[in-house]
Amino acid sequence: MHGLSKSFGRVQAVSDLSFTVEPGSVTGFLGPNGAGKTTTLRMLLGLMQPDSGTATFDGAPYTTLTAPLRTVGAVLETAFHPARSGRNHLRVYCRAAGFPLSRADEVLAQVGLADAGNRRAGGYSLGMRQRLALATALLGDPAVLVLDEPANGLDPEGIQWLRGFLRHLAHDLGRTVLVSSHLLSEVEQTVDRVVIVGAGRLVREGSMDQLRSGADGAGTVLVRSPEAARFADLLRADGTGVTSQDGVLTVTGTTPAEVGRRAFAAGIELHELRSRTSGLEAIYFQLTGGSEQFAAPSPVAQEATR
Repeated sequence: MHGLSKSFGRVQAVSDLSFTVEPGSVTGFLGPNGAGKTTTLRMLLGLMQPDSGTATFDGAPYTTLTAPLRTVGAVLETAFHPARSGRNHLRVYCRAAGFPLSRADEVLAQVGLADAGNRRAGGYSLGMRQRLALATALLGDPAVLVLDEPANGLDPEGIQWLRGFLRHLAHDLGRTVLVSSHLLSEVEQTVDRVVIVGAGRLVREGSMDQLRSGADGAGTVLVRSPEAARFADLLRADGTGVTSQDGVLTVTGTTPAEVGRRAFAAGIELHELRSRTSGLEAIYFQLTGGSEQFAAPSPVAQEATR
């Protein structure tokens, strides 16, 4: 995505949004309701024309891809003919795209629906419909997957399966996976990188480690030492932020490696030295809440960005 913008009347749904999703990794696409996530994905997939900017796959817009279903598999909504079996649903797509009909059975097995292929899709649970939608996206064995809320409706076992499946596609097969989700705890266990948007703008992009430690790689370090008071004085003398409680020092704006180096140089014994990390949920609310800049848009804006 480069400089992507889209407005609906006076509502700016997406504003100068730029980020890159790399092969071999799972990237989480996060933001409050109305932040412009679905609008962004629709522009990426050629379903909506941006006012400015580009959304491309290896330099090519979706609408110019010579074999789009072999390049990109996408799930934005789940829609099936209720009277058609899961297998026949997939075979319709196979015929339309020129894939062998045997591909339907292959993807049913991939998503764990081999035994339910002859059942009517109208009788599927929400989780089964999610799996069938994923199977549809996989028909062309695409290099890129774009998934909007793929874990919605899955039970804990299904969520665990999805986590392993997406990581296998990315890490073992080198696929590019972009996942939009509200399940922050699950995203934290699944993704390698995160793109967070608010009010249509990029808030933060980076790996989980980068988000936890800050954009410059420096964060908060916890130190336990029998010489805590002396070490705190030494650190403060150089302007480093230090607080002390019950013999534990909290050092800000640095890294464990730097703190360890300074302790070694001063001959200070350390009993514990580690980064204090925050979970994705805490990071997310810190970045998207408490600021008018990243506050959720009005109901009118939310409706426009669906």
